[in-house]
Amino acid sequence: MRTKPRATDPTAPARATRKEWTALAVLMLPLLLVSMDVSVLYFAIPQITADLDPSGTQQLWIFDIYAFVLAGLLMTMGSLGDRIGRRRLLLFGATAFGAASLVAAYADSAETLIAARAVLGIGGATLMPSTLALVRTMFRDAGQRAKAIGLWQTVMVAGIALGSVMSGVLVEHFWWGSVFLVNLPAMVLLLVLAPVLIPEARDPHPGRFDLLSVPLSMAAVLPLVWGLKEVAAQGVELSYVVSVAVGLAFAALFVRRQRTTAAPMVPPELFRGRGRAFGAAVSLNLISSLAMFGSVYFTTQYLQSVLGMSALEAALWALLPSVPIGLAAPLATALVQRGVDRAHVVAAGFTVAAGGYGLLALAGADSLGLVLAGAGVLACGGTVIGAQLTDLALGAAPTEKAGTASSLLETGQEFGGAMGMALLGSIGNAVYRDAVPGWAPAGARETLGGAVAAAHHLPGRASDTLLAAAREAFTSGMHAAALTGAVILLAAATVAARALRTKTPDELEEYPARPACEGELGEAGGDGAQNSGARSLSP
Repeated sequence: MRTKPRATDPTAPARATRKEWTALAVLMLPLLLVSMDVSVLYFAIPQITADLDPSGTQQLWIFDIYAFVLAGLLMTMGSLGDRIGRRRLLLFGATAFGAASLVAAYADSAETLIAARAVLGIGGATLMPSTLALVRTMFRDAGQRAKAIGLWQTVMVAGIALGSVMSGVLVEHFWWGSVFLVNLPAMVLLLVLAPVLIPEARDPHPGRFDLLSVPLSMAAVLPLVWGLKEVAAQGVELSYVVSVAVGLAFAALFVRRQRTTAAPMVPPELFRGRGRAFGAAVSLNLISSLAMFGSVYFTTQYLQSVLGMSALEAALWALLPSVPIGLAAPLATALVQRGVDRAHVVAAGFTVAAGGYGLLALAGADSLGLVLAGAGVLACGGTVIGAQLTDLALGAAPTEKAGTASSLLETGQEFGGAMGMALLGSIGNAVYRDAVPGWAPAGARETLGGAVAAAHHLPGRASDTLLAAAREAFTSGMHAAALTGAVILLAAATVAARALRTKTPDELEEYPARPACEGELGEAGGDGAQNSGARSLSP
């Protein structure tokens, strides 16, 4: 059992005080809003369509441009933050996010709204890696950092769930622009408090910024994410396969550039030596995201199209599985700090998530409780995995590369989410098409949504028969996807138990603390020395 050497050891990392924990609360504001913006337009789109009259293509871009720009710029912004200062980048992102929110709220055309959503994506790409990298900088003590990252992970997951519900409530009482205006108070608060509470942090020796890596990274990420998402939504088509192939080709060029240039955007040494733990964490986190996002593809359709709920009703029910995640990350952190091997905790998280898929595989066409329970178990397992792997990855990366490390983790999550929807969605759709009766209309044989639409044009008994058959077929497809997801997660649990296993308790600890005079904390470099003997005021 660990005693108190860190409180008196002058070489131990400085422990965070009340100031750092207050700063963490401030950092949670942009994280919550950025994650909510992924789903915040869910209920606003009918009013937007009525006011701005966008074309079908414009409506798709209003939805998708935010996520695409966010995914494409994460690596660039993470590397940029290491060079110019993560707090400086955070403040720039908050300014851009707030200004774009204001423009989006009062947009008078579809083109203006699309442009504003693109700038929101740029702001989000600066905010996400900056917040996580600053957590790594402010919390040097491994135990405190683990708690802080657990909170970070919980807020991010909760934000995605809250976004659609908040959208429904605001649109119910105000106009559609209110879903953007809600961002402004939080961004103003961040701009006021961040310079006071959050220390600046940067790489003291970053090298020059490799401009060529920027277009290469975007050319790799954007076609891959777009192609995979379209495969999930529309099925396998030549244009989507070509898009994925183009993305993979540019990804190969990007990797080659990082291995040959003098100042790479992503230093290869992140993955060497001690960095092997970082590479394992990024890879396993991608697999976790694959499973989590793949399940959302089915559960949202199940609530609306199988059980016949309205969009707002489905969103409210979907909040229930998010309730237990507030306990999952702290519990996992406590186990690791009490001496349980992190490999076993992560493997248990994968196993728990696989159990959630097992519950989905047992659901029938009228199993609301079972589906919600399965989603909740999945969310708990995924939160445990995400929190532990994020802590492991940031602890294995040098502090001066925290922005780059954070952006790689988050880019991996984007890839994993797109792959999950493509892989599990394709499996579910294939089973659905095979299970739908041959007498069903053509549109009904493609998707459950098509069956619901076709049923509206049929007389009562025929409509009920078609809906019942389509719902059973969709549930069968969900079963097949759930079993596939469970197998993937169990395989990942086995890999995690082996790849993350430590030989000594300190093998996966963070890099040794270095003197603050190296400039690692930039403008606030002296804070660590001032706080080194302070008593921890952490929760």
